[in-house]
Amino acid sequence: MTSSNSTGPVLWGIDERGVANVVLNRPEVNNAYDGGLVDGLLRATDALKDMAGLRLIVIRGNGQHFQAGADLKWIDAVAKSSPTENISASRATAEAVRLLNSSPVPTLALVQGGCFGGGTGIIAARDVVIAADNAMFSISEVRWGLTAAIILPQLIRGIGLRQLRRYALTGERFGAEEARRIGLVHEVVALSDLENAGARMIDHFLENGPQAISETKVLALELAGARIDEKAFDRLIEHHAAKRQSKEAAEGLASFAEKRSARWGGTAKIR
Repeated sequence: MTSSNSTGPVLWGIDERGVANVVLNRPEVNNAYDGGLVDGLLRATDALKDMAGLRLIVIRGNGQHFQAGADLKWIDAVAKSSPTENISASRATAEAVRLLNSSPVPTLALVQGGCFGGGTGIIAARDVVIAADNAMFSISEVRWGLTAAIILPQLIRGIGLRQLRRYALTGERFGAEEARRIGLVHEVVALSDLENAGARMIDHFLENGPQAISETKVLALELAGARIDEKAFDRLIEHHAAKRQSKEAAEGLASFAEKRSARWGGTAKIR
């Protein structure tokens, strides 16, 4: 089995300590995710899960930004695809976040610049998150007539329902200190100290028994009820995909492409 990948939208490798570095590598679009990046995350996770001596997974974003959410051009293309292809795209994305969340080894995210939409789901699924003081966050899906369905479980457990009801409904941006206050990140450091802060946290993990860490994490997830059953998981995927092919999403994506404010019509229906 290969022990690294040095090309494509997701780079990864593992060092002699058993520390794996996973790097989102689409800096030209601020690491916005598309089918290729999602597939790269799935491949990296699959390759690492059986790697002997794996102690820790660190995820970073290449360039000025950690992860700018979905590539809306790709989302628009998926929305215009067949229902089967649309569902498959949502399932792959949901599976990537679920696998990151349930990794038996500890995980660490180092965040700089923008972390929007799906990026907030990625970090909510990490065990520890350190953000640079220039980081900005937004659960932004509603701005485009979409929903954050497939990352809501991680976000609810990361920041709680009360904070989610604000930030997932307004789509507003907030800074690193607010992200720390609500529990989305654990620590905020100067951008120039982000790598050093990451190295210090890695040392903390490596001081501890790897089996004890794994067992503690598994038990914590179980006791918190953090494992979503397959029926609920499928329902989130179906909702996520259906919303992407709705008239409201079509208007939201058109407003992005045409660089204008969305013209929302109608009223919300109470169910």
